[in-house]
Amino acid sequence: MSKRQIINLAVGNQFHFMRNFVFLLSFLFVQFVSAQSSAILAARNYATKNADAIIKEFTEFLSLPNVAADPAGQQKNAAFIMAMMNKRGIQKVQLLHPSTAGAVPAVYGEVMVPGAKQTLIFYAHYDGQPVNPTQWAKGLDPFQPKLFSNSIDKDGINILFPADGNYLNEWRIYARGASDDKAGVAAILNAYDAITKNGMAPGCNLKFFFEGEEEAGSTHLNEILEKYKSILQSDLWIICDGPVHQSGQKQIVFGVRGDTHLDLTVYASKRPLHSGHYGNWAPNPAMMLVKLLGSMKDDNGRVTIKGFYDDVTPLTPSEKKALNEVPSVDEQMKKELGISAVEMRGVTLSEAINQPSLNINGIQSGNVGKMASNQIPTYATAVLDLRLVLGNDWKRQQQKVIDHIKAQGYYITNNEPADEERNKYAKIIKVIAGQDGINAQRTSMDLPIIKKVIAAVTTTSKNQLVLQPTMGGSLPLFLFEKYLNAKTVTVPIANHDNNQHAENENIRIGNLFDGIETMVSLMLIK
Repeated sequence: MSKRQIINLAVGNQFHFMRNFVFLLSFLFVQFVSAQSSAILAARNYATKNADAIIKEFTEFLSLPNVAADPAGQQKNAAFIMAMMNKRGIQKVQLLHPSTAGAVPAVYGEVMVPGAKQTLIFYAHYDGQPVNPTQWAKGLDPFQPKLFSNSIDKDGINILFPADGNYLNEWRIYARGASDDKAGVAAILNAYDAITKNGMAPGCNLKFFFEGEEEAGSTHLNEILEKYKSILQSDLWIICDGPVHQSGQKQIVFGVRGDTHLDLTVYASKRPLHSGHYGNWAPNPAMMLVKLLGSMKDDNGRVTIKGFYDDVTPLTPSEKKALNEVPSVDEQMKKELGISAVEMRGVTLSEAINQPSLNINGIQSGNVGKMASNQIPTYATAVLDLRLVLGNDWKRQQQKVIDHIKAQGYYITNNEPADEERNKYAKIIKVIAGQDGINAQRTSMDLPIIKKVIAAVTTTSKNQLVLQPTMGGSLPLFLFEKYLNAKTVTVPIANHDNNQHAENENIRIGNLFDGIETMVSLMLIK
């Protein structure tokens, strides 16, 4: 046999091997999808048959006030979750207390599967944002869950919870925490129920971690992760928080933006002045502040602060590809929100949230409306919200803004200005930099465990998944990397129009039940 014939034979054998290998992979994937699909169907049937019990437990959970600043209320929520877990036979259910006395604990439990090769930790949080009941729609109480035939914005009306347990997908439950994030807790625990009640077993070890301080900035999460490091080891954290894509398609999110804040107060006269007697002469702090804020962005929404984008970590080829495939919802959201233009022209919503941002959360000076008077106010104040992406450091990003303010000729203080300062400096501003910032985090899409997650969730949807490199919102996921060297991926379930953090928060019934199926698919990963 000639050398060329030997080479040709080797190449041929390699080709046949690769063809058979690809065929085997395809066969195994089909088998995996088939097995998953039957499990998802079983989960769906379980949820349908047990809808009444699922919703009754959920509404009882929603009836417990869960404002993050109320430790007593949080203790009741934690106890309720522990009861939910014990009822389902989850093992080692316990509270994980931070080192700081009196701080809100996390709720933990686990299910160890004989022979399992991987461990997943499922995360959701049970605390919620503050509420102002007067801002909620008439007849709604934040902690008295009510069922509506559709969203209030779409003329939904209050209806009775059905006695026969038949729920329609478009119905909505209104209550604080309904979507953010008690729906996550309910979906996770009912998914485990659906598996065990159908005679199935999880494909991996399961751990459950329900935080009670997320809406308060996860102040003591680092203490919990460090203190209980030995029991919180895993191959991946599944974060169940946030909404599905605005298109309604399920999405998997591989990172979150970081967040930090700055409080700015510009000072002028020590007492309010008559705008006729002193206008054109006395400095107006409101005008000074809006000019300062206006100097921070150009007309196309790009931040003009020196170095603001310099340390951004570029997206990888996989992430760029995924971003390009995200369906555009820009026109849909413009119509839905009643706006005709966007801040960054030529940049899609998905692209925008993968960039650092600077936003004005609030601005105040003097009085408006019926309380308005002809005066020059003594001060003007604003709160800046800085969202960060991978590569940004929250303290460094704060300093960039502070350096920009100095460059505009301002004297910066962190106290009320004294007379000496007032007499010496024409432009005075108090800057209070937030001390609870969090950095961004992003997990590689190319990890083997991540590919399993994508394959699992794919089996629960007829539509293509949306793969987002970064979520617009912020979660303290960098802490899991810092203290546990852990990877995270976010699998949200709530409807995009859920009004989280605001009045009339709600969860769409279809999203809650779809979320159960999604969590089932992940618990069956081997």
